[in-house]
Amino acid sequence: MKLSVIIPCYNESKTLEKLVSQVIEQKELIKEIIIVDDNSRDTSPDIIKKLSENNPLIKFFLKDINEGKGSAIKKGLEFATGEIILIQDADLEYDPSEYYKLIKPFKISNADVVYGSRFLGGDYVRLHFFWHYLANKILTFLCNIVTNLNMSDMETGYKLIKRDHLKSIVLKEKSFGIEPELTIKLSKKNLVFYEVPISYRGRSYDEGKKIGFKDALIAVYCIIKYRFIN
Repeated sequence: MKLSVIIPCYNESKTLEKLVSQVIEQKELIKEIIIVDDNSRDTSPDIIKKLSENNPLIKFFLKDINEGKGSAIKKGLEFATGEIILIQDADLEYDPSEYYKLIKPFKISNADVVYGSRFLGGDYVRLHFFWHYLANKILTFLCNIVTNLNMSDMETGYKLIKRDHLKSIVLKEKSFGIEPELTIKLSKKNLVFYEVPISYRGRSYDEGKKIGFKDALIAVYCIIKYRFIN
């Protein structure tokens, strides 16, 4: 089983090169790395071009307008050919060395979807932002109500999904609303979900964190919306 790693990127010049080098270290698992730049205003596009010149695993697309994480993921899916799609943020909050743990349910069981959970006891988890933690728990709780799943971390940045299942749904959200949209639409197909404990080094806003209160409200709206429509 080979992974297509989709990396949505927006103004991540401080972390992008190091993150991609960590992903490349998992080359035995990877078919391709697809970086989609969401019209960054920093030097991210130049870094992406340089990285692609030095490694044939890397494909990239530079968007002309900034639309959001969901839009970048959807564009990446157009290029993906691996059996399993893994979504990887361009920061250093998530550790690519844990790909081996994340892919295990596909290999030894009947997994269709695997989420990496920050709340199941990874090797390390940075402590901060109580209100983000609470918002995440509320959103996960609401998503569990409408999906009848018992997830611990719906908003996780590590989602691995068999490509055939992703190709069978139509994704509409351009922003962070794609997280609940993905979860709810996949759950409606009665797929087999697994969670795997992961480590997490959350960053502060000074370090480049982007998600905020507005995104939480959008997520609530999307949970309600996609519960009742496709």
